Amino acid sequence: MGAHGHGEPYKIPDPSIYNVDDIPKLKEVKEALARQGLKDPWLRNEVWRYDPKQWGTHAQRIRVFMTRGFVTGLGLAALTVVAETLLGGNDHHGHHQSGDGGHH
Repeated sequence: MGAHGHGEPYKIPDPSIYNVDDIPKLKEVKEALARQGLKDPWLRNEVWRYDPKQWGTHAQRIRVFMTRGFVTGLGLAALTVVAETLLGGNDHHGHHQSGDGGHH
């Protein structure tokens, strides 16, 4: 049996598929380092983090983050309102007993 229990070993991608110049943010870092006479030979290892094919664009990631669980939360909120209505939850609004000056 191979790695991860799937019958085939994990295949390490060829490093040549990661190009810093394809990622604008990393290209800026590369150019900023070059202006100072520096080079980061490991910068290519960060390219996969910015791959929109794998992770989506920044806007897509934000939208997923902000909406994850929204439908479930909305459904649970509606269920809570229905349960409170049907079970007669405590109503603390507008019911004051006379004689105690309206204090609880």
